[in-house]
Amino acid sequence: MSILKDLNAWRKYRRTVTQLHNLPDNVLDDIGLNRHSIDAYARQAADH
Repeated sequence: MSILKDLNAWRKYRRTVTQLHNLPDNVLDDIGLNRHSIDAYARQAADH
């Protein structure tokens, strides 16, 4: 069961990173992120 949970978390992390990296800088700024904080945000999102 843990493997499925880990796989789903990784998928959510990758999807979040991809989507955020595709946004222009001004949109990231509007939501309070920058390119350097995407990884940390995506990791946090994947844990929930």
